[in-house]
Amino acid sequence: MGKRRRNRLPKEPVTADIVALSHEGRGIAHVDDRTVFVHGALPGERVVFEYTKRRRSVGEGKVIEVLESSPRRIAPKCPHFGVCGGCSLQQLSPEEQIAFKQDVLLELFERVGKVAPDEVLPPLTGPVWGYRRKARLAVRVVPKKGGVLVGFREKHSPLVADIGECHVLDERVGMQLPELRTLIEGLSIRDQVAQIEVAIGDRRVGLVFRNLAPFSAEDYQRLKAFAEQYDFALYEQPGNEETVTPVWPEHPELTFELPSGPTELAFRPTDFTQVNAPINRLMVERAIELLQPDQGDRILDLFCGLGNFTLPLARYAGAVVGVEGEAGLVARARENAIRNNIDNAEFYVADLTQDVSALPWMQNRLTKCSSIRRAPARQR
Repeated sequence: MGKRRRNRLPKEPVTADIVALSHEGRGIAHVDDRTVFVHGALPGERVVFEYTKRRRSVGEGKVIEVLESSPRRIAPKCPHFGVCGGCSLQQLSPEEQIAFKQDVLLELFERVGKVAPDEVLPPLTGPVWGYRRKARLAVRVVPKKGGVLVGFREKHSPLVADIGECHVLDERVGMQLPELRTLIEGLSIRDQVAQIEVAIGDRRVGLVFRNLAPFSAEDYQRLKAFAEQYDFALYEQPGNEETVTPVWPEHPELTFELPSGPTELAFRPTDFTQVNAPINRLMVERAIELLQPDQGDRILDLFCGLGNFTLPLARYAGAVVGVEGEAGLVARARENAIRNNIDNAEFYVADLTQDVSALPWMQNRLTKCSSIRRAPARQR
């Protein structure tokens, strides 16, 4: 059987009308009986685009020129928008982005879950810029682009975007990307640093350097000096997550505070935490408001993680049961309960994708339930 003939991309740009927006935030056009998803386009616009992929019935493209602009379009704040894959909707105002995402969620509830809410509460909103506290920054040496690159991947590409700033990341990191590049440039293993995991608490930034080879003594001196200069907690990770070790300071602590109490949670830099701290606090407040916990309640908190909802709820309820699939997070949740002098919270490890109705913690009376399921972690 001969090789399948490749569907060559047209060399000439294509003009099209954008009729809708996909769940991923791409404009949808219909060209020659083919549905085309166009990056950077908005409904109601007439654009010129070029194909990046094309098959028999579907294609992908990117905007070259907007001939007729939507009144909803705004100028993106980031100079790297459109190339960097960290964001996809900066051409929409924050209010329009929230409305779009809400419509997508409700449509998925109805189409996939076959349910519809009786009431939709007003969305929780917070800072538009500098809010992101968790991220994975790729690192790659690219001589043609001047040396080391640190940033997110390009859109739908394994290449690292050449960026000098990120307005979505907490500015303590987002505005220090050139300094990170300079730091790695000076390391003996600059081509053996694969990524930097960003984990930010209320008082300190955590950076985990994934090093594929050992650092030299001079490297450690550079890393420590950099961490001291910016007051970062800096870690190395030569293997899996179990190998994460502090470089400076010797015993770093990352924490964030929650309403009610107040309650302070400690976490490790590779632990799951909510990326948007102000919104997270509002979510906890909303959960307390809706559940109205009192001393007669025994509340079940599924996918409890570090105790993000469990521990604030325990300030009001008779008891709260937190359940999580990752043993390390459960251990940290128990430590956080002790840290906050909370003795009415229980934590258990269980695979919540399976039937758990027969497990012991399900046998006692439960009055209310809180659950926010996490999506799998993705390389950005």
